[in-house]
Amino acid sequence: MDNTIRTIILDDEPDSVRLMQLNLEKHFPELEIVGVFTSSQKALQEIPLLQPDLLFLDIEMPVINGFDLLEKLIPVEFAVVFVTAYNDFAIKAFRFNALDYLVKPVTIADLQEVVGKVEKRQHIQSDQLQVLQQQFKKGAITKIAIPSQTGVTFIDLKEIVFVEARSNYSDLVLVDKRRILVSKTLKDIQFVLEQQQFLRIHRQYIINLNEVKHFNRNESLLTMITNDVLPVSRLQKDKLIEQYGWL
Repeated sequence: MDNTIRTIILDDEPDSVRLMQLNLEKHFPELEIVGVFTSSQKALQEIPLLQPDLLFLDIEMPVINGFDLLEKLIPVEFAVVFVTAYNDFAIKAFRFNALDYLVKPVTIADLQEVVGKVEKRQHIQSDQLQVLQQQFKKGAITKIAIPSQTGVTFIDLKEIVFVEARSNYSDLVLVDKRRILVSKTLKDIQFVLEQQQFLRIHRQYIINLNEVKHFNRNESLLTMITNDVLPVSRLQKDKLIEQYGWL
């Protein structure tokens, strides 16, 4: 049985394409490179004919950017790894949408991580792409994608009251008191949610600052709108008082 992964590289920078091709050919014999493109228009014509299993896709390209290209190829029947220049917002957007990405300059270790996940990766769905595009246009993130066995569920950030650590997992606690278990650590979620309206108040909790009902300063306890009472660490208590004027 042929276990090779039919792979395409698309990037408008010829040097980036050459380097990616060299690295893939040298370190990943399981990847069969069936197409290399610096023109998104040319790639759009060829991708359906080449029937790839995997596409390394640059986002910022002239004429047709990476998002527009994928939109024209829906349903996307192959795995996609987005490649982007370092941008904190872009990385958060990919993580929010449960999508794989590489940051330029791409390292072998980064490649090993994404290639190792290719076989079990779900294909990108049209709603994932739609939400991602909206986020990039607005420059703001409003929804988080939660992968499940049947696909991806989108949760509005406003619906999350707090997040609770559960070993290597986390519980999202929603306004309606539902709990959704996600396979991410609190540290992962902190990276994604910080600079939104969320704050880590304790090694076990991240809260939505808009959903706090009461702050008991003497006992360092926060009561959320779900009536859950959460402890605040000493360091974060000072931050709450200093940053948000919660006296």
